[in-house]
Order: sequence, then C-alpha cells, then structure tokens
Amino acid sequence: MVVVPSSSGQLHHDFCNNTPNSLGKLTPNYYKFSCPNVFTTVRRIVEQAIKCEPRMGASLLRLHFHDCWVNGCDGSDLLIDIGNFIGEQSAIPNKNSLRGFDVVAQIKAELNSVCRCGNVVSCADILAIAARDSINILGGPWYQVLLGRLDSLTASFADANSNLPSPFSNFTKLIANFQSHGFGLKDLVVLSGAHTIGLARCGTFRSRIYHDNDINSNFADGLETTCPANASLGGNNTAPLDATTNVFDTVYYRELTRQMGLLHSDQELYSGGNQTSADLVTKYSKNRAAFWKDFVVSIIKMGNLPPASSNGQVRCNCSIVNNPSPPNNLGKTTSCPSPPASFFNPGTNPTHCPSLPTSSPNLGSP
Repeated sequence: MVVVPSSSGQLHHDFCNNTPNSLGKLTPNYYKFSCPNVFTTVRRIVEQAIKCEPRMGASLLRLHFHDCWVNGCDGSDLLIDIGNFIGEQSAIPNKNSLRGFDVVAQIKAELNSVCRCGNVVSCADILAIAARDSINILGGPWYQVLLGRLDSLTASFADANSNLPSPFSNFTKLIANFQSHGFGLKDLVVLSGAHTIGLARCGTFRSRIYHDNDINSNFADGLETTCPANASLGGNNTAPLDATTNVFDTVYYRELTRQMGLLHSDQELYSGGNQTSADLVTKYSKNRAAFWKDFVVSIIKMGNLPPASSNGQVRCNCSIVNNPSPPNNLGKTTSCPSPPASFFNPGTNPTHCPSLPTSSPNLGSP
C-alpha cells in the first residue's frame, strides 16, 4: 500500500488509526501496513546483540517467559520501579537476574523511528519477536509469531513472586504451577527445554550440587569451584545450563538422563517420579525434530496468554507507562518524546559492540 497525503495535506491511513487490539485475536500480520519492517528491524538488532554476547539470546527468551507467566503477555516485566511503584523486576525470581533491557530499548527506539505510524509496536510484541529470533539465531526452530498485544499499565511484584516457578521446586509443584496457567505435563517438559541455552547463578543450584542425591558425582564436583558450599561466597557466579549453552539443541535433555541437570527443578523432570515426564525427556534427548515441533506449539500457546486487564497502551518507552498517566492515555500514542537516559533499564549495554548494520542476513527464516 502506498502512503498518500490526505486532503488536509497530512499523511493519513486507516491503519494508523486502528482500534487497539486489547480484546482482538492475535495475528501475524498485525503490523503489515503500520510497520512493515518490524521483523527485519528486530531481527537485525537481536542478531547483533547475540553476536556481541551469545548469552543475550537466552536473556531475551527469559524476558518473554517471565512476562507471559505473570498476568499474561503485556510487557509488565519491563516496567522499572519508580516513585512508590515496586514492580516485577524487584521480585525474587527477577531481581538482579533479568537481562536484555537495553536491547529491548534499542529495538523500541528504532521502531518508533522507522514505523510508518510511529509508536505502534508494543513492547510485549517486541519480546515475543525477540524471543523467536533468539531461538532461531542460536540454531533452533523458526516459527510464526502472532502479534497485536498491548502493554500493561502496571506490574505486580506479588504475582511475580508467586507465579514464576522456582529452581528449587519438586515435580509436584512444577506441574501444579503449569496447570494453574492452563498448561499440561508436555508443556512443562518441552518449555523447560528453553534451558538448553543460557546460564544460572550459583545461588540457584548450590543446594543441588551439595545436597541432592540424583546428581552425577563428577558433574557436582566440577561445579564446586564455581559455587562454593559457603553460602556467603560466589552467589552470583554462573554456570551453563547445559554443555552447549549457546546452541538451541537437545543436549539439555540428554544431560538430564545422565543426572547432570544443573537446577533441581530441571532434574525433577527426569528423576522426580513421574514416568510420563521421564519418557518425554528421553524422547526429546534422542529426537530433535520432536522437541522442536512440540516446543513451537507450547511457546506459541504461552505467547497467547491474555493480559489480566483489557486496558492497555503501546508504550513509548518500554520501561515506563506513557505520560499523561492512564486512564487518559489508553491505546496508541503515535508521537513519543525522547525519554531521559535515566528511564532506560540497567543491563548489558550493547554500545561496546560494533555499530549495527543497516541490514543482515535473515538466518533461518523460511
């Protein structure tokens, strides 16, 4: 579609005035006219961020999961604490561990500049696209992302603490957590396969390597230097979740069958007493195609988790709600001021990497 001036001399299109999709069905073509280059823009920035730091792929995928698992996919975990507001970033599962905020901010700023209609791509949709691209860039499957989410007007510290699964959970607690979100045993096992990429902090696996019985002794011994028994030491040291931490493969499952799961919660999928779960772990350890097929189904299902509230907006800056404050600014705000630098979230800043190219190969896309 060609953009032409309206009779008033201003650019006009119905697609720039579409009703926010708070209750609408998600669609892969939501930005077809309002921001046709959304996918290439996100892909290019994510590729460069992962090239600079391969761990960033896992960090972006984790942002998407932690967003959707707390009151639906609405970008709530991107909101910073400000004034009296304490959000999800300060919750125990997220504090000092969520990463990738600067990559998201970079994507958002560029989209606000290049999209035909200005600020139309929501932060929640950015997370969904960036997660898919991260998986694919690291060697995993490509899948079609459904779009049209709105960004939340708030975030819940309490719900983040109660909804996100713990690395110390046993199988019973893990399956109960997933069932409370409308997900089943296969979803639990296959989405846990996202731990085929990324790192974990010592504080999340110390008790496993020193106290669990279902752990390979050589594997545990090899982690003692990284994670000392003394709880006051090394809490933020990291170890890979599997041996090929920058490749989206099936090694994670293979290591579970050898009692080499880094987290207690991961090993529970194989050793926690549920035979169906253990059989799925064995299946995925030997069959990459089956893992990828089932993973795509479950992550799309996760990305469809609806927000707790039908009210939402498209944030100008992913880390703060738009100003003026809601409810006077619901939906779309096409013109956004440049945010103060202090509003950008802390995290890994990719500015030490080479300048982003204007284009890049669309690796892995059909």
